[in-house]
Amino acid sequence: MESIQLSVKGMKCGGCVSTVEKILNNSDGIENVSVNLLTESAYFEITQKHIDIESVLENLKENGFPAKIYINDFSKKINKTELEKKKKWNNQWKKLTFALLLLFFSGLGHLAEGRYINFPILGNIFFHASLATLALLFPGRGIIINGFKSFIKNHPDMDSLVALGVISAYTTSLLSLIFPATGFPCFFNEPVMLLGFILIGRYLEERARYQTGSSIGELLDLQPEMANIYTEDNQIKSIRVNTLRPNQEIQVLAGDRVPADCIVTRGNSYVDVSHITGESKPIEVKEGENLSSGSLNLNSTLRLKVQKVGGDSSLAKLVNLIESVNARKPRIQSIADEIAGKFTYFVLIFATLTFFFWWKGARNIWPDLLSHNNELITHSSHTLHSSLGSNAENFLSLAIQLSIAVLVIACPCALGLATPTVITVASGKAAKKGVLFKGGDKIEMASKINHIIFDKTGTLTKGKPFIVDYKNNNDHTFLLKIAASLEKESRHPIADALIQEAKKQNLSLFPIKKIFTHSGRGISGELESIDGVINIGNIEWLLSKGIIIDSDAKKVIENEETKTNTIIGVSIKDNLLGFILLGDLLRDDSIKTVQNLRENKFKINILSGDRKQTVLALAKKIGCKETEVKWDLLPEMKLKTIETLKINNKVAMIGDGINDVPALASSDLGIAVGSGTQIAKANADVVLMGDQLNGLTYALNLAKKTIRKIKQNLTWAFGYNLLAIPLAAGILFPKYGILLTPSIAALLMAISSITVVINALSLD
Repeated sequence: MESIQLSVKGMKCGGCVSTVEKILNNSDGIENVSVNLLTESAYFEITQKHIDIESVLENLKENGFPAKIYINDFSKKINKTELEKKKKWNNQWKKLTFALLLLFFSGLGHLAEGRYINFPILGNIFFHASLATLALLFPGRGIIINGFKSFIKNHPDMDSLVALGVISAYTTSLLSLIFPATGFPCFFNEPVMLLGFILIGRYLEERARYQTGSSIGELLDLQPEMANIYTEDNQIKSIRVNTLRPNQEIQVLAGDRVPADCIVTRGNSYVDVSHITGESKPIEVKEGENLSSGSLNLNSTLRLKVQKVGGDSSLAKLVNLIESVNARKPRIQSIADEIAGKFTYFVLIFATLTFFFWWKGARNIWPDLLSHNNELITHSSHTLHSSLGSNAENFLSLAIQLSIAVLVIACPCALGLATPTVITVASGKAAKKGVLFKGGDKIEMASKINHIIFDKTGTLTKGKPFIVDYKNNNDHTFLLKIAASLEKESRHPIADALIQEAKKQNLSLFPIKKIFTHSGRGISGELESIDGVINIGNIEWLLSKGIIIDSDAKKVIENEETKTNTIIGVSIKDNLLGFILLGDLLRDDSIKTVQNLRENKFKINILSGDRKQTVLALAKKIGCKETEVKWDLLPEMKLKTIETLKINNKVAMIGDGINDVPALASSDLGIAVGSGTQIAKANADVVLMGDQLNGLTYALNLAKKTIRKIKQNLTWAFGYNLLAIPLAAGILFPKYGILLTPSIAALLMAISSITVVINALSLD
């Protein structure tokens, strides 16, 4: 299935998210839809070969959500992101400036009416009618048009509620001005204040929302705009990075960033690769070593040969991976979006009930309510302060004011932003520490983990075995040559150790005729010039193949000196050729990582295919008991152990190789070490970049904090609406005389959204 990402405009709240998801889910050939309010993106998978994407885009546009397929060109993404951001800020700033200007004059009108300043025209009702008209025609026009479009198409959203509130206030004020006998309230200042506060709130909200996604922007900033290439006559020429091509040679000076994935052809230097691994300590690079795009050259000039550019570079893939976190949202967000989708209907119904209650019902329950609250107020048919509510002249006036307040105080935006803001902040912070979560749902699962299983080789150890010794064969060169020849097409760390040693000794390897891999056991096949089938693998597997291992050979492998090393046997036909002993070093932070996990109350197990003595020796070093480790395990045996543990625990499996893929997939959370194989990283839910484990404890603790923040945001969003809506509906008015004006209600609504985003930014 092909995955598609859309950039969707027009989404303002959780109700919009729900509407876009429904449109996409109802389109033929589309499934696994996920929509993100924060990034204004939609993700889905195509299940049919031929699907009319244009009709899907047209359907979204007709419903008020113009969309286009997301540009995944890395060079265009860098330039376009900044341009679109500037354009968006300019448009918002223009609207906000005009709204604030109108708000300023409206405020002066209050002062003029109260005779605090001597400027009669500012207190004139027609002047304020003009201000309100300008507010609706210019800064409020987009909100009103979009709001009524959504309302007409039967998917009301935040703009619909604001539009209804603003137009209701303006219309009643206009009727009151033209037909004073109607008794309608006249509050032309309300549309001005409503739109002013809403636009202030949205501007601040957008600023805060942009900060939540700053980690991607910071990564994009690592890509330099220019590169210095060597011409055919070995001169330096400066070109734009997006014109770089593989195999070109470039110069990177001290203090410059590497513009593409490259290999060092000349020079040596220290390089900062913290954007990839999260490790702040610089690494030393020499001729023949690889460098990732975005790396910072610290102290010496390097000559590099370009390997991968643009979207194929490691920096581009890292950006794409962080962006993809938004494609899979946690279950808690799906529930919130579903509620938000129905929330605006509830608000509309509640506002309608509020209107009819105060217009028709309240007069029968509290006939003297208004006269009691208006004792000290001088009645004027067109006072600009009638919007304060408590001095409403009749129940119709009160009903209109309170129903408008209900419309504008409700905040589905907070519900829609509660989860994606925190997920985006968390994924960005994790990326800076060299931890990549492959979806918001993975962060949610990581927060539940209580049991951690480690693979040994390549996970707790560095995964770079080295030959310690040869046993049971005097011709060490021939033994190595046979083993390295058959292993040269394998990706296993042991194979790499054999091949590297053969290179050091300048051995000429035999061509392979046939080869078969036996996962978790060994490798078999045939070589040219060698008569018979060759088997290379662990002792138990060789015995099962009928290889004869005499008593002298068994004494060798049971010797105390060899117990702590990995042993592989090499045979030709049924005859044992000899043993190769391999050692591996613990990762520098393995002991500390396991210790930190224990302090954080995680259960620990080690599952290994290595032999007992080797596994126990490692377990002792890192502080694990014998009951916490298992050895001589085949991949299917690891799988069975994990399935058993999952019955009563949430299990995370940490591995690095092909043999670990089934276990990674079977566990509740698969975690791959970045220095491991590509297939392991592809099948994992979380990737620890680089060759360190120290990000593991941070990642699991960050996940717990993230879900805690999400719950705080959702509690605030639901709690705010549960308290604010009844308050706006006048629940405290009969007993305490407390009412909210529509403009104050709008301010509270804006504050609610901003609070959710700021709380997300406080994640540490």
